[in-house]
Amino acid sequence: MGIGPYLANSRGSKLPPRPLLSESRAPFRGMADEAALDVEQQEAARVAAAAASAPDGGADSQAFREAVRSLPSDAVKDLLSAGVCSRCIIRLFGITEPVCSCPWLSPSIFTEVMAENSDGSLIDGRNSESEDLTSLAEPVVCSVCLGILQFYYDNDGQLSVSKDGMNFLAASIAELVKQGHQTDSFSLEVSVPPITMDNECIIMSYMNRKYGSQLFSQGRSFYECICLKNALKSLIRAPLEMLLGVKYGQGPLHIRLTYSSTEKSVESKFGSTSKRRKTGNEDGLETVDELMNSGIGSISTGVGHTVATDTPPNGLQHHQSSDFSKLLLEKVRRPCSFSFHCNRDPIYFGGRYLKYSRNVSQTCWMIDEERMGEASVEEIISSCILLMCRGDKYKFHAAGREDIDVRMLGSGRPFLVEIQNPRHVPSDVFVKDIEEKINSSRDKLVRVKNLKLVGSHGWTLMREGEAEKQKQYAALVWISRPLEDPDLLSISSVRDMCILQRTPIRVLHRRSPLDREKIIHWMKTERVAGTSQYFILHLCTQAGTYIKEFVHGDLGRTHPSVGSILGCRAEILQLDVTDVKMDIF
Repeated sequence: MGIGPYLANSRGSKLPPRPLLSESRAPFRGMADEAALDVEQQEAARVAAAAASAPDGGADSQAFREAVRSLPSDAVKDLLSAGVCSRCIIRLFGITEPVCSCPWLSPSIFTEVMAENSDGSLIDGRNSESEDLTSLAEPVVCSVCLGILQFYYDNDGQLSVSKDGMNFLAASIAELVKQGHQTDSFSLEVSVPPITMDNECIIMSYMNRKYGSQLFSQGRSFYECICLKNALKSLIRAPLEMLLGVKYGQGPLHIRLTYSSTEKSVESKFGSTSKRRKTGNEDGLETVDELMNSGIGSISTGVGHTVATDTPPNGLQHHQSSDFSKLLLEKVRRPCSFSFHCNRDPIYFGGRYLKYSRNVSQTCWMIDEERMGEASVEEIISSCILLMCRGDKYKFHAAGREDIDVRMLGSGRPFLVEIQNPRHVPSDVFVKDIEEKINSSRDKLVRVKNLKLVGSHGWTLMREGEAEKQKQYAALVWISRPLEDPDLLSISSVRDMCILQRTPIRVLHRRSPLDREKIIHWMKTERVAGTSQYFILHLCTQAGTYIKEFVHGDLGRTHPSVGSILGCRAEILQLDVTDVKMDIF
């Protein structure tokens, strides 16, 4: 069965069900002996494939064999006895690529290659050390990585194993990506449970204490190891590059693998406590353990390695290897739960909108669960863009706002729409199609112009422009007496007049009570034919000026006002924004 039907959506997915190591629904704590044979049987196919894909003469195969043969067999035996998987053994010794990411590495191959390195007495073509090594089976669940590098995972209380390891995982991720994401590169993010680092620190400290001098004489050390996250990334990076046809790097598509576990740290057996703090490494996901009581510490080097001190936990000093091995195996009862999801960096659309209706708000306006107005600019524009880009959600931001009963005319108001996790990144031609679709709406409530894809710097440009922009308005005004020629002169003579506005009464319930100084740059009037008490007021003001209050005075809270300048009552009947002066879009 293909993996497609099991993938929920591009926001996240769990691996599809795989063959189980045990048909029983019982917890893991009693299944180790029962499952070991099943693990070996499932590994047999992998070993056969490995033999075919890794010929003896291959450069990678030769490098792998040489690196594994160089490992001290007694230390490896101790690690295997402690329930450490073969991939963790390789990374604990700090062996880097391509060895640590060999796709053909399996427990059987690992122990066979290790046996070739023995120097003990031979018995019928073999030796006692090689017999010991090959008799040690791969742990059902690694006591350090909790099955992460074994590609085991917790499937609703049962242990599942991927038949094809990294290739199956890569294929599952690639299937998810190909369901809709467009990208020219990708990055990997990995989140692992803290217990993996805790157990790694403890086992490295123990091994350094027991084998430190021997390893030093051989030019090896447990002081540096390959970070678990980086080891996993190196395993699946190449298969993903091949399946997706794009390169790994700091691309816009982020693939996040999340592992979680309910297991408690081995150190809890000894009553030690730990502190964690974040470090600034390449993923921003690493942790550093400062084991205050036990004396164990781990430090991220910033290049994918972890360095541990050689002081074991207080209680661990009195335990022999066999006791320590038993302790680890008792604690690890099940692998991690696992899920993954893909997320693309947001894309941004900038442009200007015009609003022709006096019953459309800029954003969705609800009072007591009742919508105010027939629609909103935000919904009309953003929902169309979101649909065309197949994103998860949007954010709408405009350079200021107008009231629901105010039209936005002229050059339009600059706006920015952020589309989060878009599956489709439109071309310039497609952006024009989006603009035409919005403008061809049957209701003709809103129109956009100059729609284009912009970078995230659009937010900065919008904020910088908001504080400095000027706005022009046209207002239909009524006054309580006939308009006379001196009135026209008084109004048109205004140049850069400073006014003081207290927070308007109509918005006082949602705005702080402040005094604001604003500038009226200029004003001029236009008579309305057939009447002497109505006129059209054209004016240019500083951004943030309350125009309605500037006309009627707001019971003296705005001064001076049009009413105070003319010495009569003035009321605003209609208002249009005719220009937003910003050098953007």
